[in-house]
Amino acid sequence: MMNVETAAEHERVLADLLAGRYPDERGRYGPFGGRYVPETLIPAHERLERGARRWLADPDFQAELNRELSDWVGRPTALSPAPHLSKRWGALVWLKREDLAHTGAHKINNAIGQALLARRLGAKRIVAETGAGQHGVASAAACARVGLPCTVYMGAVDMERQAPNVGRMRLLGATVVPVTSGDRTLRAAIDEALRDWVSDPTATYYLLGSAVGGHPYPYIVRELQAVIGREARAQLLERSGALPDALVACVGGGSNAIGLFHAFLGDRSVDIIGVEAGGRGSGLGENAATLVNGRPGVLHGSYSMLLQDRHGQIQETHSISAGLDYPGVGPEHSLLNSIGRVRYESASDDEALAAVRECCECEGILPAIESAHALAGARRWAALHPGVRILIGLSGRGDKDMLTLTQTLLSQVQAGRP
Repeated sequence: MMNVETAAEHERVLADLLAGRYPDERGRYGPFGGRYVPETLIPAHERLERGARRWLADPDFQAELNRELSDWVGRPTALSPAPHLSKRWGALVWLKREDLAHTGAHKINNAIGQALLARRLGAKRIVAETGAGQHGVASAAACARVGLPCTVYMGAVDMERQAPNVGRMRLLGATVVPVTSGDRTLRAAIDEALRDWVSDPTATYYLLGSAVGGHPYPYIVRELQAVIGREARAQLLERSGALPDALVACVGGGSNAIGLFHAFLGDRSVDIIGVEAGGRGSGLGENAATLVNGRPGVLHGSYSMLLQDRHGQIQETHSISAGLDYPGVGPEHSLLNSIGRVRYESASDDEALAAVRECCECEGILPAIESAHALAGARRWAALHPGVRILIGLSGRGDKDMLTLTQTLLSQVQAGRP
């Protein structure tokens, strides 16, 4: 229970966030964020910060971005009622359908925005990292759209379990580089993309895929993904005349979640829930639930919550979902967690797989395994709060997960197991 002084301080921090005072001039979200990067990348980050402040507020840039979002990405994405889930859960359930965006996930909102920004900044090539492959596909597509060559770094483990997306990236003209060092997943891919950027920080633009990294990346990604929440809020008010009682999204690095949450942070009547990857257990190395189990530290240029041991060593993570398999989280999420505005929980691999099956059978929608964590969290919330109105961020579609689903869920279905 917060005491009065703590509650008052939390309200002040939230008011500052809503007023646009975070990130501050140091790139901080309260104690989190900042810019912990090699000296050789300081000029590139400063140039990017100046460019982002200029172009994201520029009417011509916004007009071009909005045209691409409408004519190429397919925005606004649908807000779909989920009648069968609603009946089963005893709640009124809505799905914000980022799975219907071009390339199949929310990642394209950020990718096309940053690709347009890179072109304005005079970049000659783009590098990116990817975990589940959706950001890699989005980056490859966006680079093709704006006419810039693209190199995508992807962990070898993720390349195996997300093979269809590797093929899509290559068809879209990207060079896909397997990363065999470290944990061979998203963390290692980010490391390699950063090494590439360090080698040529002037001509190369690093198109970071989540709301993590050194300032100004968490700010840029938040601004480009905030279209999700703005659309969802307007759509729900138009369709139902009321805000949701609860808002739920999955959280890895946190881009789809911060994009959905941002428009609702000032609505005190709305409970906001972020659902992390609970994996197969609560021990270090068994999950990727950073905000549930982590401690603060520095990773990939930002001070935020991390999964680390008592000596400060970053730990390998586990999740059946490649897109949530990351030992850190965006600094804005860490701030929202610290002031209690967003509640962060976890859902296990088994809960996520069960949610995939339930969504498929009830609504005819195959969600990404990442998104299924949000579905699992929403189902749990509905059980505790009968009759609530729940808005769920469906961050992507599950076509990319068919190899994993064939090895796990589909075998249960074919065997006739409930």
